[in-house]
Amino acid sequence: MSRVEDFLSVMDEQEIVEAILKAETNTSGEIRVHIESHTKLDHYKRAKEVFHLLKMDNTKQENGVLLYVAVNDRKFSICGDKGIDNVVPEDFWDTTKDIIQSHFKKGKFKDGILEGVLKAGNELEKHFPWKHGDTNELSNEVSKG
Repeated sequence: MSRVEDFLSVMDEQEIVEAILKAETNTSGEIRVHIESHTKLDHYKRAKEVFHLLKMDNTKQENGVLLYVAVNDRKFSICGDKGIDNVVPEDFWDTTKDIIQSHFKKGKFKDGILEGVLKAGNELEKHFPWKHGDTNELSNEVSKG
């Protein structure tokens, strides 16, 4: 089994999916988590590439958020689409990264991802509240590369 497959248990992944569903309950925003073993690219550049590959830049309100993790590199990145970048507080990405990183340093990867997802959801709710007729535009499953 690869380190990517060992990174989270099936139950951990299910908890993350449930957190994504909860985070998206009151927003039209879309949150994804992507895990892969390694990248030769800068981790933020790779996160943006995966963002595009997962079609997260195709949401109606440009309000997708991706939490990207490169397991073997021991690195992660969080990024959002233009619509989000235009409205969230300037320190939003850094404070979210700090929360995730504090858990990752303790080896609590699931907890870091859960808190990051829920924080992103809270911020999305403020700027992109759910409206009648909003649909879930993207899968909530943890993707792997």
